[in-house]
Amino acid sequence: MSAMPQEGDLAQEAEVVWLESTEDLDYVRQALDKVNTRKGKPRYERDGRLIGYSNLLPKAPRSADSGLFARRTFYLLPHDRPNRPDDPECPYKVGSPLEAVDPRTVEPGKTGAKTARSQATAEIVPAGS
Repeated sequence: MSAMPQEGDLAQEAEVVWLESTEDLDYVRQALDKVNTRKGKPRYERDGRLIGYSNLLPKAPRSADSGLFARRTFYLLPHDRPNRPDDPECPYKVGSPLEAVDPRTVEPGKTGAKTARSQATAEIVPAGS
């Protein structure tokens, strides 16, 4: 199960771990997943590849309703622009998915933002647009 992260959901984050360099990635998708652990690489069950994840503080509480921990995952799907930069048929040649953010704007406790780079445009776009 995953959801779009909100700032309040991220208060227990200790760090963001990148599994690969984000230097050449215009954007990554982010999701708030319910998992059994506070830290370490979470199980990944989407198409595409896991790019990074968050670790939580040692005393981060479990969710009262599910008993699980809410942690962010960062990923790319096979059809995303960073995977197909020269493909004219790429669905995100301009723009990006709703849940996408520029990885350079990601910090523990912060949702990240869309930028001109993540949108492949010259103007800055507010997150969630």
